[in-house]
Amino acid sequence: MTRIPVILDGDPGHDDAIAWVFAKAYEDLFDIRAVVSVSGNQTIDKTTWNARRIATLLGIDAPVAKGAVKPLLEPVMTAGNWHGESGLDGPVMPEPDQPLFEGTGVELMAKVLRESEEPVTIISTGPLTNVAQLLMLYPELKEKIGQISIMGGGITYGNWTMAAEFNIVEDPEAAWLVFHSGIRLFVSALNVTEQALIRPEDIPRIKAVGNQVAQVTGEWVEFFIQYPMAIGYEGAPVHDPCAVLMLAKPDLFKTKDLYVDIELEGEYTRGMTVADFRSWGEHEPNCTCAMEIDQKRYIDLLCEALHAYDGRVVNL
Repeated sequence: MTRIPVILDGDPGHDDAIAWVFAKAYEDLFDIRAVVSVSGNQTIDKTTWNARRIATLLGIDAPVAKGAVKPLLEPVMTAGNWHGESGLDGPVMPEPDQPLFEGTGVELMAKVLRESEEPVTIISTGPLTNVAQLLMLYPELKEKIGQISIMGGGITYGNWTMAAEFNIVEDPEAAWLVFHSGIRLFVSALNVTEQALIRPEDIPRIKAVGNQVAQVTGEWVEFFIQYPMAIGYEGAPVHDPCAVLMLAKPDLFKTKDLYVDIELEGEYTRGMTVADFRSWGEHEPNCTCAMEIDQKRYIDLLCEALHAYDGRVVNL
């Protein structure tokens, strides 16, 4: 089977990091061509540093570039209450083992698209600012994007506001451009990602895989689980891996093809992903939305994926 050229675009972030654990583990499916940071869970300098450290930990042999410093129109919001001061608090991480790409994140994305003979998949687990800038600055390369798998939105509710999920409300204009791009979209929204829970009793099982990446992953979850459990969750909703698994393990999900638009103006609803469930709606579906996930198998798959790192050791 031909491997899929992939750009990883995110704002790591504990759940971005675990998403990239999956992506690198599935080397028979994904050919990671680039990693691009974006501001979101923390400021751009912090998310870029985290992206470089994760790439070193996992052995991702692809250039890492610093992406968008801020949303298209709004100032940066961050989520330190979830991810800590560094954006990736918890375990000790390695120093980066390769220099940062000299150009911008969008320039790296364009380079990958231009040089690829096959359509490229973008897996976006942060605000969609980089992808929107790519579409605006390099419209001639749009046809080289085969599909985009997104963690973002809430098909029926929000988390950062009553109506909006963090990645979308961080940059609604960017999300609007992507959802109106005509590119094939796979969407993992809160409806499914909040079912993707890692509970306290799962952490010893993760660490028991026994390699260095499994230990770090368990420690990521140990930190990340604290805030959601304090506000009433049964564990940590580890959202972002769903964007990888929708492509790698589609039978893990129940999905629905829907037309989804982005609300830009509402006082209470700015950043809301508005889905049309009507069979007689005037718009054709523009994305495949995950609606349910097999949570037990999700944990099983994480532990299986972590075995891909057996024998890998880096200096921490």
